[in-house]
Amino acid sequence: MLYKRSSQLFVEANEVIPGGVNSPVRAFKAVGGTPIFIKEAKGAYLYDEDGHKYIDYINSWGPMILGHAFEPVINAVIEKAKKGTSFGAPTELETKIAALAVSMVPNIDKIRFVSSGTEACMSAVRLARGYTKREKIIKFSGCYHGHSDSFLIAAGSGASTFGVPNSPGVTAGTAKDTLLAKYNDIDNVKALFEANKNEIAALIIEPVAGNMGCIPPKDNFLKELRSICTENGTLLIFDEVMTGFRLAKGGAQELYNVAADIVCFGKVIGGGLPVGAFAARNEIMNYLSPLGPVYQAGTLSGNPLAMAAGYEMLKTLNEDALIFQRLEEKTAYLEKGIHKVLSENKVQFTINRVGSMISVHFDANPVYDFETAKNGDNQVFKKFFHDLLERGVYIAPSAYETWFITDALTYEDLDYTINKIKEVTIQE
Repeated sequence: MLYKRSSQLFVEANEVIPGGVNSPVRAFKAVGGTPIFIKEAKGAYLYDEDGHKYIDYINSWGPMILGHAFEPVINAVIEKAKKGTSFGAPTELETKIAALAVSMVPNIDKIRFVSSGTEACMSAVRLARGYTKREKIIKFSGCYHGHSDSFLIAAGSGASTFGVPNSPGVTAGTAKDTLLAKYNDIDNVKALFEANKNEIAALIIEPVAGNMGCIPPKDNFLKELRSICTENGTLLIFDEVMTGFRLAKGGAQELYNVAADIVCFGKVIGGGLPVGAFAARNEIMNYLSPLGPVYQAGTLSGNPLAMAAGYEMLKTLNEDALIFQRLEEKTAYLEKGIHKVLSENKVQFTINRVGSMISVHFDANPVYDFETAKNGDNQVFKKFFHDLLERGVYIAPSAYETWFITDALTYEDLDYTINKIKEVTIQE
């Protein structure tokens, strides 16, 4: 394929935008080459500025669970825009979507909307610190909770080692209150609690990791985290920005039958518009201003366009009794097909999947944390990515990102994808 228009747009973008993009992974640095610039999308497909069509397995990194330009969402946004795009004052729609979300998700009484998943996770940690009157948090290596300072921490050595910043601009003072744990390693978590007794306000985790590829929690890992947090008076925060309203109506809490203390949302809850949210039971949420002492605010929080999009999205997911079954079946079909062709072509690989989140790791060994994810052959992935792109299949431009499946995909789309994967992995 020729990408003349995209290449020119990238040159122009670099003149006025750092790196030519507004979020780093879009720059294709991990895979090389020039990013494609998207002109429009519909259903399961993207169309770039050069007129090429792609089957989309990114789906705006998760929100487009029902497909691009989903008609009820688009119509709701258009109608709401005609009445004004922002008020900086309460609207009835905020209450309607809040009530709907609370009815769908277990273990929450109240929810507050913000403008991004980063804001949601940042606010959840602040609320946990205020509620517990403690300062330290535990996060897991390889889990991404947005670009707030507390979360941009690299792993240290030893069970009680404090994190160190892995981005300039994050102070050592901020980093010292963030403890790094190993995903799926309960003994490592226990050691951190033992070394920091009565100091840990919250433990935050992606219940299904999506930023080191899709990595499921091991059996009972989440339940053991729940027990440890309860024993130590620590709040368990589920970052369900990816998994919320995607793996089930009630997200990972419902899927794994584990009750978090605070839950963070994004992506699907906004129907494709910039939305985040965090939620908990009454006694925790009532610690927020204006009821309590923990301050959190946002000029565009509860934006009417975002609320309109999110409400229509959640309403559809709530009313469609078979949506999650269809997503499960389609993603399982894709997994089976990829597994078959990669095995036949003698490729070293592992596939991880939970519901409609799936990733292919080019390593024959199990992938269960960030360290094992890094063992994948990135050179093979780069070729895999570009060869599929040339054939009209658009997967995430990074080996450390999950694919997101949309209900708009047909089985013909899935068969086409499987056949193209067979083409690009046939051994010479």
